[in-house]
Amino acid sequence: MNVVIVDYGAGNIKSIQFAFKRLGIDAKLSNHVECITKADRVIFPGVGEASSAMAMLEQSGLDTLIPQLKQPVLGICLGMQLMCNASEEGYTDGMGIFDVNVKRFSNDVKVPQMGWNTIDNLKSDLFRNIREHEFMYLIHSFYAEMNDQCIATSTYGMNYASALRKDNFYGVQFHPEKSSLAGEQLLKNFLEL
Repeated sequence: MNVVIVDYGAGNIKSIQFAFKRLGIDAKLSNHVECITKADRVIFPGVGEASSAMAMLEQSGLDTLIPQLKQPVLGICLGMQLMCNASEEGYTDGMGIFDVNVKRFSNDVKVPQMGWNTIDNLKSDLFRNIREHEFMYLIHSFYAEMNDQCIATSTYGMNYASALRKDNFYGVQFHPEKSSLAGEQLLKNFLEL
């Protein structure tokens, strides 16, 4: 299977590559339109700040390519957030794949949320063989609001969407590549969609 990780300078790419290697997949890094378009599966990672990451996507034209992809696409962490309408981080417009906005956690909780938290209300084949209340690893200061495209929730001071889906697009706020066996199962499920 041809798995491509979108390389735009804002991702924890090595740990994602290692996670796929454990599944027997040699995931390629690329920012080339043809390579991404021909992939069987596309991973859209993201670590960092929304406005600078979006600027890098715009410079390379990937901001218009990604929403047009037809194969399964998985956005991880900031990658998922950039697939939303807009983010309060840097007051950034996103790609509008998911019809939801990204907000900053309130000062009532420690920011960023860092460490293990549970995922609940699992509603997709992406979570096959993953149980309710499974722990996943997160590190984030911003979250996607609850919405109709939510396929998993987490609670940190309030409920928020920890996973989203629209058509062939999936997004997870947590890092499956750092989430032990449950995260590995999610990546395996993504390959089998």
